[in-house]
Amino acid sequence: MLYLILGLVIFFAPHLFSAFRSRVPVKDLRRKMGYAPFMGLYSLVAIIGFVLIVYGYGASRGAGYVYTPPSWGRHVNMGLMLPALIFLVAAYLPTGHMKRMLKHPMLVAVKLWAFGHLLANGELNSVILFGSFLAYAVIDRIAVKKRGDNGPPKDAPVSALPDVLAVIIGTGLYMAIMFHLHAMLFGVPVIPN
Repeated sequence: MLYLILGLVIFFAPHLFSAFRSRVPVKDLRRKMGYAPFMGLYSLVAIIGFVLIVYGYGASRGAGYVYTPPSWGRHVNMGLMLPALIFLVAAYLPTGHMKRMLKHPMLVAVKLWAFGHLLANGELNSVILFGSFLAYAVIDRIAVKKRGDNGPPKDAPVSALPDVLAVIIGTGLYMAIMFHLHAMLFGVPVIPN
């Protein structure tokens, strides 16, 4: 469990720092360091944290249950994952109607992913992992709103093409995860054989 918690702390440290760092030019660490060095260090710390999370999550299987998930939680989780993956893809595409409406589609995706997995998993390691991601997404959304970051600029051109691509790619990812990748990567099939 120690590696999981340590990984979460290390992974979220740069994310929370970035959420709350000063954007004032003379105080902004990203401007002082330069974009590439800042992002390089940010990425290195996040990757170390992620590796510890993956190792720690696997190593802490069998740590017991915090609660018994409802029988319908697994099905709700499966339903939430489709929009979560579509919104995740939309976050990396040019501005579409989805991105304009959601403002921060990645944070919406993380909230759906984490909440869905909390409905489907009651193990201690799962509650710590998914609860941490849900808490972070809520905190970060409050932080971006507080600093006036309302998503894509109002004058950004909006097209339906990014929405269509997000639906196609997100659905493809959903199918791949549901039928193959989840079992291969996490050892737990979404649809039992």
